[in-house]
Amino acid sequence: MHWHKRLLVAGVAGLLALSASACGGGQVRGAGGTPKPQASSGSPAGQTGGPANDATFVYAPNHDVVTDWDPATSYSNEIIALSNIYEGLTRYNSQTKQAEPRLATEWTSSADGKEWTFKLRQGVKFHTGDPMDAEAVKKCIERTIEKKGGAAYIWDPVDKIEAVDASTVKFTLKYAAPLDLSASSGYAAWIYDADAVDADGKTTAGTGPYTIDSWQKGKETELTLKAFHDYWGGWKPEQYKKVAFRVTPEITTAWQLVQKGEVNFVERLNPQLFAQAGSTQGVQTAQSPSFQNLLVLFNTAEGATKDVRVRQALQLAIDYDGLVAALEGAGQKASGLVPDGLLGHTPGMAPKQDLPKAQALLAEAGYGPDLEELKLSLTYGIGDEDQKLLVTLLSSTLKQLNVTLQAKPMNWGAQWDLGKKKGQDVFVMYWYPDYPDAYSWFRNVFRSNDKPQFNLSYLKDPAIDAAIDKLPELTATDKSAAEQEYLKLQQQIIQQQAAVAVPYVQTYQRALTADVQGYQDNPAYPNVVFFYDLKRAS
Repeated sequence: MHWHKRLLVAGVAGLLALSASACGGGQVRGAGGTPKPQASSGSPAGQTGGPANDATFVYAPNHDVVTDWDPATSYSNEIIALSNIYEGLTRYNSQTKQAEPRLATEWTSSADGKEWTFKLRQGVKFHTGDPMDAEAVKKCIERTIEKKGGAAYIWDPVDKIEAVDASTVKFTLKYAAPLDLSASSGYAAWIYDADAVDADGKTTAGTGPYTIDSWQKGKETELTLKAFHDYWGGWKPEQYKKVAFRVTPEITTAWQLVQKGEVNFVERLNPQLFAQAGSTQGVQTAQSPSFQNLLVLFNTAEGATKDVRVRQALQLAIDYDGLVAALEGAGQKASGLVPDGLLGHTPGMAPKQDLPKAQALLAEAGYGPDLEELKLSLTYGIGDEDQKLLVTLLSSTLKQLNVTLQAKPMNWGAQWDLGKKKGQDVFVMYWYPDYPDAYSWFRNVFRSNDKPQFNLSYLKDPAIDAAIDKLPELTATDKSAAEQEYLKLQQQIIQQQAAVAVPYVQTYQRALTADVQGYQDNPAYPNVVFFYDLKRAS
């Protein structure tokens, strides 16, 4: 399964040779030097009689762990690992729906929302040993802005940054924006030691609780992390000092590994396995709503789907109710592009299947049972059972309409590379916001782009672009006007342009070993486990 925002995203980074200094004194281990997973007996992973507090927490993703090491441009799966190596000025609390202190302990904004002042936590060190102070924060964010990669757009409102004194950073904005929320983003908001960035734009010098132990691209255990002993939060004996990412594409294999205690966490199970997990000894489950929805993007630029009637027919052919029923609790029917819980969510936009209307639209475009056969190419994430279910149901339905769906499951990197070349008619992926605000869907997925990144419907509409550009300021100054603008944009993109179908919003269904305590999901950081917050039952 994957949640590709990317799934994400970002083309695969070149092999990174992490020097000892780059990873806070760690060394790259050669092949075969990866830690062993935690044994089912509860003995520490890879330890021989060592203290229990050296246990390794093993996370089993179904996809590559890291595609881009640069915290300024990273915009993909590595959010899971990097959120434990880096920290932002703030972190979003999904319970209170507010940003909370992280590297900043407090902040204020002017009445017009154009000036923000953050007070920094004292005594924080980067993994390099250098202090995290106002000058370092300024330099880091300025570099992120300058790189213009990934989600750097979150800093677009910033006009200038000043280090008022060692512990005070002041931002002057060009227009009002919720900078405390932007600073809690899972992308482009990480604070890192800009002086430690190497010539390739790579650094591992964050302030977070973990540093890199080893990275071996393509290996089953791709990445291991170890505790940063000078972490400002300190360490307790029951916390996990080591983390391993064991790439496990098949969901059934991941489930078996959890049962054996060889991995501690699987980010998603299918409904049948999740139900089984609920009554399995030694396993615990966690379920929570997310901000992550499935997007079925139609190529508006070329091929048969350039015809809006074909796109509308495809929207109408999807069995939304059947799909959600088959997900058995792993997803809720979507209403528009914006999930419930975010400004811009619009009730009453839930889509419905309508096959007679779909057939009539296809006939108008020259396709159908007694007309020309329509062949369409579709790509989706390999190993993602939910996306596969959508594709299976849709293929079967379209066959009745003389439409053949040539569906290809692909690794995210390959799928994304093909998408950037406009190489498919239908592109299936997940999306979730970079920070807890609906702007991300519109700015990234539907604003026109000469070189497609995530605008994989290739929509180009100057009026839509102009409306999208107004969203941040409206959100900061007039929320009711912002709500109206979000409604109008969703009507244009989904109904008029038919650039996308949004079948469902995912419900996270996790499995963990029973000895893990303190796990809490945060939809603002999809699939991220904040390992430092966990403790291992003795």
